[in-house]
Amino acid sequence: MKQYEKKYDAEGRPYLETSLPGLLLTRLPLLNKGTSFTREEREAFGLLGLLPTHVSSLEEQVTRAYANFKSFKTDLEKHVFLRALQDRSEVLFYALLDTHIQEMMPIIYTPTVAQAVEQFSRIYRFPRGLVVNPENIDRIDSLLEETPFPDVQLIVATDNEGILGIGDQGFGGLAICIGKLSLYTAAAGIDPAVTLPVELDVGTNRQDLLDDPLYLGVRMKRLEGQAYDDFIHRFVTALQRRFPRVLLQWEDFSKQKAFDVLERYQDVLPSLNDDIQGTGAVVLAGLLAASRRSQQPLTQQTFVIHGAGAGGVGVARQIVRGLQLQGLSAQAARERIFLIDSKGLILKDRKGLEPYKRELAQEPSRVAGWKVQGAIPSLLETVREAKVTVLLGLSGQRGAFGEEVVREVAKNTPYPVVFALSNPTANSEAVPADVYRWTDGRALVATGSPFDDVEYNGALYPVGQGNNAFIFPGLGLGVLTCRAKRVTDGMVTAAALALGEFVDAQRLAQGGLYPRMDRIHTASKQVAIAVIRQAVKEGVCGEPLPEDLEAHLEQRMWKPVFLPIHKAR
Repeated sequence: MKQYEKKYDAEGRPYLETSLPGLLLTRLPLLNKGTSFTREEREAFGLLGLLPTHVSSLEEQVTRAYANFKSFKTDLEKHVFLRALQDRSEVLFYALLDTHIQEMMPIIYTPTVAQAVEQFSRIYRFPRGLVVNPENIDRIDSLLEETPFPDVQLIVATDNEGILGIGDQGFGGLAICIGKLSLYTAAAGIDPAVTLPVELDVGTNRQDLLDDPLYLGVRMKRLEGQAYDDFIHRFVTALQRRFPRVLLQWEDFSKQKAFDVLERYQDVLPSLNDDIQGTGAVVLAGLLAASRRSQQPLTQQTFVIHGAGAGGVGVARQIVRGLQLQGLSAQAARERIFLIDSKGLILKDRKGLEPYKRELAQEPSRVAGWKVQGAIPSLLETVREAKVTVLLGLSGQRGAFGEEVVREVAKNTPYPVVFALSNPTANSEAVPADVYRWTDGRALVATGSPFDDVEYNGALYPVGQGNNAFIFPGLGLGVLTCRAKRVTDGMVTAAALALGEFVDAQRLAQGGLYPRMDRIHTASKQVAIAVIRQAVKEGVCGEPLPEDLEAHLEQRMWKPVFLPIHKAR
C-alpha cells in the first residue's frame, strides 16, 4: 500500500496526497513536518490539539535542531541525535545537513560512523532498512514486497565483513548502509523514498559479539562457501524479480568476496562496489589533481599502494586506466605499480596468492638486484629500490608511513605524493602535519578522514579529503538518471576524470587536491554529467535524455523542503 503519492496542481506545483490519519503523519519520517504543519493541514488531518500553536518555518526548525546538535559533547552523541532526527523527519534532517554539510559530514559518516557501527546494537533506536538472514531468506520475495516504498531504485547492501578499516562488525554494518544512502541524498539529491539499506546478516566470526547479550544480529558463525554463495544468489534473483532496474551497491564485503560478488552480478543488475570502484575513482581523481599541481604527468610517476584489499586493488585498477589514457599500455602501467600487503611486496611467485591480487603482482625479475634484507621486499625497501614517487595508503595500519619512508619518497621527486587514506582517523597511515614537516612542505597530501588545514613555515596547506562521497553519489545519480543497464569501468573512470578537473585553481595552488566538502553538491552534478555522457557513448543508457543535462539533473534532484500535504478523497 502506498503511504502517499506525489502529485502536481494545475500550476505544476508539487504536493503530497495521503489517506493516512494525522497521528501517523507525525510518525512517518518522509511525511512528518512537526511544527511546520500548516493550520489547514492540522484541520484536515486532526492535528489541532496534538501540536504547539505556533506554525514554524523550516528555517526555524533548522535553527532549533542545530542548537540541539551543538549541545551534545561527543561526536557519537551528535551522530545518534542526527540519526534520531532522520528517523523523525527526513526533510528537516537533510535541510540541517545541507546547511552545515562541512561540519556534519564527519559526524554522519567517517570517522564517527565507525563508532556507530561498533556500538550499533546499543544505540539502535528505530527500524530502517531490510534485514535478510538465513532464517528468513526462504521468504525473500515477501520481504521485498513488504518494504515501505514500492519504487526502490537504489540499494546499499553489506554482509558486514570488511567494514571500513575495522573488519567484521556483524549486524552493526547496517549503519554503513544507512550512512551511504544519506550521502546519496545529501550530495546528489536522490529521493530518500527510493532508497533501501539492506543488512545481509550472514553471521559473524567475532566471538565477543556472539557472547554480547545485547547483540542484535543472528547468533551464528559466518556462512561460507556454497551456503554463502547460494544465500547471495537468492537475494539477487529476488531483487531482479521485484526491482529489475535497481542500482545495487555492494558495501564492505571482504577481499575476494568483494570481487567475486561484483563480477558475478554486474550483468544481472546494475551494480557497483564502492570499496573497489569508488575508492579507485576518488584516488585517481586526486592523482590527476596532483598532476595538475606539479605539472608532471602520471606516466612519470612510480606508485606504491600499501594495502591490497578491495580498496587497494581497486585503486591500482583505476591508476592503470589513467595511465592508459595518457598513452601507456596496460602492461607498462601495471609495471609502475607496486602493491604491498601485510607480507610485503606482492610477487607472482608467492605461494597461495589470492586470485584478485594476481593481475597486479610483479615479476620476480623486477626485484632482482634489489638490496633487501629478507626474502620479500618491505615497504621501505620497495620505495627505495623502485624510486617511488607516489605513496598510497589503504592498509588500515596507523602510522605505516613513518618519517623514514616519507623522506625516502621525497628523495625521488620534487613533489612527493602521500595519500594516507585509511579510515577511521585512528587508522590513518600518517598525520599530514608530519608529512609536510618531513618533506619541507613539498608534499602533495590527501587523507581519507578529515584533518585540519596545516600551517607550515608561514604557509597554510588545505588537506584534501579523498572521500568516496565525492564519487559514488554523482555516479549513482548518473546511473539512475539515464537508467544505465550496467555500471561500466569507463563510467567509473569518467567520474574520476570529472572530479580531478573540479578542484579550483586557487585551492590547487595551495596543495588542496580535493574540493571543500561544502562543494559536494556541485561536484556530484559534474560527476553525474560525465557518467551519463560516458554511458551514452558506450550504449548502456536506457532512455533518451535532453541536451541540457545540468538543468535536467537539477530538476530531478530531490530538495529538502516541506511540500503541502492534501488528504486523499
